[in-house]
Amino acid sequence: MTTRPLTVVKCGGNPAVDAAGICADVAKLVAEGQSVLLVHGGSGEIARLAGELGVPQRTLVAPDKVSTRYTDPATLEVVILALAGAVKPKMVAELTRLGVPAVGLTGLDGGMLRARRKAAVRAVVDGRTVLVRDNLSGRLTEVRTELAETLLRSGFVPVVSPPAIDEHDHPVNVDADRAAAAIAAALGADELVLLTGAPGVLADAADETSVMRTYEVPATGAPGRFAGGGMALKLVAAREALAGGVASVRIADGRVADPVSGALAGNGTTVTMTGAAPETTGPREREHRT
Repeated sequence: MTTRPLTVVKCGGNPAVDAAGICADVAKLVAEGQSVLLVHGGSGEIARLAGELGVPQRTLVAPDKVSTRYTDPATLEVVILALAGAVKPKMVAELTRLGVPAVGLTGLDGGMLRARRKAAVRAVVDGRTVLVRDNLSGRLTEVRTELAETLLRSGFVPVVSPPAIDEHDHPVNVDADRAAAAIAAALGADELVLLTGAPGVLADAADETSVMRTYEVPATGAPGRFAGGGMALKLVAAREALAGGVASVRIADGRVADPVSGALAGNGTTVTMTGAAPETTGPREREHRT
């Protein structure tokens, strides 16, 4: 059997991110002999659909400044509809149009993404740290790689999104960046590319020219003083991928032409980790080669 490098690409849900451009770049990489697994979010589509359906949206900000989506039952329905019913079909259709055999999956398919529902989430509200207990979100505990491996061996591009399935076999929302990191680690990916609506990690959030070419994330705790909002969560995901054995993690601009190829060539921010790796759970490297 031949060996092909595996790149896991996370396509951000920022409306400014060029999903069609990402698909075109993935098609080029596949034509060049690379294996690619694409993970996507859909924050823009979730917000749009929630507005149409009248479902209020709320963001939880943890004490370490990492922000996450509050997921009540109505929001979970919106998330599933937006990701599996709108974003994913468009991406699969575009890849197919470009001659790429793509298969759309959620973490529920084949029980691929397993999670434990969070009993409570810490959030800062009006300057006070409170516990939010009715949040239908989960912490990933396992990636079952058999389905993805079978597709990759057969030359398909899996297109994956939340939700995951919890310990009671109910769907729960999980962060797509962290899902991409867990999948990359479980499959033993060579590269993880996190594409977003910024050119990388910025030294000054108001200045897009202040891209940090490298960023060393602490092995534990808050992801650093240059991280806030969604970028903080991407850095947490990058740390988890590195701790899981992924050799290279980059955060790069998803709004530009050839964003994946550019990131693999060094554009954006290369994330490294300092200190001892934190203890992780779930499967480690698996054979993904074809």
